[in-house]
Amino acid sequence: MEVTKLVVYPKLYRLSFIAAALNPPFQVNKGGFKNLIQSMANFAKPENALKRAEELINVGQKQDALQALHNLITSKRYRAWQKPLEKIMFKYVELCVDMRKGRFAKDGLIQYRIVCQQVNVSSLEEVIKHFMHLSTQKAEQARSQAEALEEALDVDDLEADKRPEDLMLSYVSGEKGKERSDRELVTPWFKFLWETYRTVLEILRNNSKLEALYAMTAHRAFQFCKQYKRTTEFRRLCEIIRNHLANLNKYKDQRDRPDLSAPESLQLYLDTRFEQLKIATELGLWQEAFRSVEDIHGLMSIVKKTPKASLMVVYYAKLTEIFWISGSHLYHAYAWFKLFSLQKSFNKNLSQKDLQLIASSVVLAALSVSPYNQTRGASHLELENEKERNLRMANLIGFNLESKLENREVLSRSAVLAELVSKGVLSCATQEVKDLYHLLENDFLPLDVASKIHPLLMKISKLGGKLTSASSVAEVQLSQYVPSLERLATLRLLKQVSQLYQTMKIESLSQMIPFFEFSMVEKISVDAVKHNFIAMKVDHMKGAVLFGNMGLESDKLQDHLAVLAESLNKARAMIYPTPKKASKLGEVLPGLGEIVDKEHKRLLARKSIIEKRKEEQEQAERRRKEEAEHKAKMDEIAEKQRQRERELEEKERLRREALLGRAPEGISRPSELPAGSRTTEPVVVTPAAAAAAPTTGKYVPKFRLRPESSGPAPPSEPDRWGKPAPLEPDRRAAGSRAPPSQSDRWTSGSRAPPQDSDRLAGGGSRATPPDSNRFGGGSGSSKAEPWRSSRARNPQRG
Repeated sequence: MEVTKLVVYPKLYRLSFIAAALNPPFQVNKGGFKNLIQSMANFAKPENALKRAEELINVGQKQDALQALHNLITSKRYRAWQKPLEKIMFKYVELCVDMRKGRFAKDGLIQYRIVCQQVNVSSLEEVIKHFMHLSTQKAEQARSQAEALEEALDVDDLEADKRPEDLMLSYVSGEKGKERSDRELVTPWFKFLWETYRTVLEILRNNSKLEALYAMTAHRAFQFCKQYKRTTEFRRLCEIIRNHLANLNKYKDQRDRPDLSAPESLQLYLDTRFEQLKIATELGLWQEAFRSVEDIHGLMSIVKKTPKASLMVVYYAKLTEIFWISGSHLYHAYAWFKLFSLQKSFNKNLSQKDLQLIASSVVLAALSVSPYNQTRGASHLELENEKERNLRMANLIGFNLESKLENREVLSRSAVLAELVSKGVLSCATQEVKDLYHLLENDFLPLDVASKIHPLLMKISKLGGKLTSASSVAEVQLSQYVPSLERLATLRLLKQVSQLYQTMKIESLSQMIPFFEFSMVEKISVDAVKHNFIAMKVDHMKGAVLFGNMGLESDKLQDHLAVLAESLNKARAMIYPTPKKASKLGEVLPGLGEIVDKEHKRLLARKSIIEKRKEEQEQAERRRKEEAEHKAKMDEIAEKQRQRERELEEKERLRREALLGRAPEGISRPSELPAGSRTTEPVVVTPAAAAAAPTTGKYVPKFRLRPESSGPAPPSEPDRWGKPAPLEPDRRAAGSRAPPSQSDRWTSGSRAPPQDSDRLAGGGSRATPPDSNRFGGGSGSSKAEPWRSSRARNPQRG
């Protein structure tokens, strides 16, 4: 039939829907639907979008309706919560469930959580509950259909109800009808239901306002795993919940984070973990059950609070099952002992019969523990691992919330048995259990111990049953301990026989042990010999059993000889008492005072020597300290003196440089003077020029000398009689060194000694200045002044 296509315009979309409903061949093209769906996200009211989605559903376009609602929910335009949005979400999750669109459901729920988290969180809760209800209902319907299909296929003639190709497929694939129906009908819906639980847990995690819904979802997921035996999904579910708690503790500053210190929140989390523990034990997942126990203990360690007694009863009841399945009989006994203490203290409705059964279980569990250490001969690494394991188990069983494990006692068989007797647990047990305890732990009957234990074990195996008042412990069956007790009875018999006999026939030993064949007895003895519990050998050629090492150095013979020697020594002391005890004491007492006096004097002398040595040592030390201080003081004085000399030398050097750098005033060059005036006319030298004149005889450049004064020469200084002093001739012309000025010889501010005019030579000859030898004058003497520094004595070095 030809299909007519109609282009949809915005004003004619209703007509297209009506025409499609009335006439199915009449369809609308997909391009028009796509444009219509994209425009639905821009409606002014959400109710209009819901109506359009229902119209799409009526014409069989569920995918388009789902996409339209998804666009509306994820649109930023509708971020404020409104009541119509809740109706839209109900329709949205219905479409997701019908079409098994888990990803769409997760995206829509996340967006809706953002919208109503702070305004109306109860609306989100209702939507999620509706979502889980629809998913569960669909899974149950699929399972019912699969069961009905299985019953319908259970007929005699398969050809009447099945097509040939179906029969061929069944023979080729090897699948039965139920397996195929489960794969085709049930499995897809179960997958979607499992995905629903995961989605809801992910949305509700770390949300303080939806803690109750989170716990309810976890419980329903646990029940789903239990009902359909989904062990793989159960492990994943436990890991998901475990990661949620870890993230909750990691991100403590998160908004709307649950507060574990609140009693309501803590109780919800604890209920979830205890339900996890119960389901794990019911599914037989003992490893996961033990991890659940650790989860409970870790949760309590975080909040530093012990749970209620009712929850602790469940905790220890599950621990007894876990440890018994794992073969850890010692920890099983301790868990039973804790359970007995809780039941006796907090269960007021506990009957005497129930208390007797629980006490009997505790005693038998303790007796079932191996009597020797299993770690004998282990390596250092194995011993360290075993020690860490014992401390870890002690922490779980004792439920100690402290982090320090070093001060805790290590669990042992002897310790738990002693505690059972001291706490009165043994007195609460049945008479058969009491008799068995005394035969195994106290009595020494090597020949007939097994014959007396055997009837007791037969009676004990019949004891047990359901408990009436202890709801956490469904029932107690004492028969589970009988194999371990038979093994213990065999070990006790071998131990006692080895202390009396050296050799015994195999037939005789077999008749003494009614529990096992001799091959089993031999296996038990091999393990006991390995751990040094007994010493025996089996000689099958002679048909005999040899006990002990038969040597003089054996431990058993050493013990017997030590006991015999001690007994003989006591008997000898009783027959022949020692009469010299008093006399020896009398001989020792007189000399005791002298010994004490000598020792006292020796101690006093030693004390005086020690004090004298201390005084001598203090005196170094004192002298050594004084010498060090004196040396430091002298070094300081010397350093000051050197500093002062350096300062004086620096001042002298600066003064010399200043004098050398200044040109002599009033002195003319030799070439500028007349030829006859060099020897006949004296040169007038001012005191400043005389002081600035070089004394080394070196050539002074022109630019270093000051220009001659244009004015008249200053008058000469008069001598002490009032006569003017004669002028000195120019020594530079004669080639001799000029005498140093008097300011070099005397300190600053003192006057130069007056010149004697009588000493001047007449007729153009040059008078010899006084002290010429001292200043390095024309006489050629180079004797230095004793009070000047090296630079003053030798101006050329400056």
